[in-house]
Amino acid sequence: MPQPLGDSALDQLFRQARTHNRWLPRDVDDGTLQALYALLCNGPTAANSTPMRLVFVKSAEAKARLRPCLDGGNVDKTMAAPVTAIVCNDAAFYEHMPELFPHNPDARNWFAGKDNTTHLIRNGSLQGAYLILAARALGLDCGPMSGFDNAAVDAAFLAGTSWRSNFLVNLGYGDATALHPRGPRLSFERACRIE
Repeated sequence: MPQPLGDSALDQLFRQARTHNRWLPRDVDDGTLQALYALLCNGPTAANSTPMRLVFVKSAEAKARLRPCLDGGNVDKTMAAPVTAIVCNDAAFYEHMPELFPHNPDARNWFAGKDNTTHLIRNGSLQGAYLILAARALGLDCGPMSGFDNAAVDAAFLAGTSWRSNFLVNLGYGDATALHPRGPRLSFERACRIE
């Protein structure tokens, strides 16, 4: 039976975790990115469809392709980040259903030839949230953002595939001296109802 996490884990995942915009000059090695995926891929999705795909932008050449796709306010922080994850949705995710949902051989047909937009947005974004929590659990800081040209990113990184960009997450070791004060949150009473 699961037990509640201790305060230090809750602080690392939620209470003290922040969105970072400045980065320490410290590399994120490929082994850490592999560990990150190995952790986040265990999060639940509808019918275990796992439609999220990732492109980890690390090299100078890849960063140069990403730069013109970014809104002006996101260029410096993204170029300084050791890694930028392009969180994508795979429109052909259902091709993997026989492998991912083997106990129901008809699962591919639930999605093939249908408009899966809502499914992709919901489940791909859910997996993107797992990415952020898994990164924090592994000691990385995150800077998720939407300020970019999706069509330009798709053309630069995803041409010829069934993948399409959803959002970006800068990954690395954040410079805590550059953080703004934490923004306020709504109270339980203002944001929730119990019925």
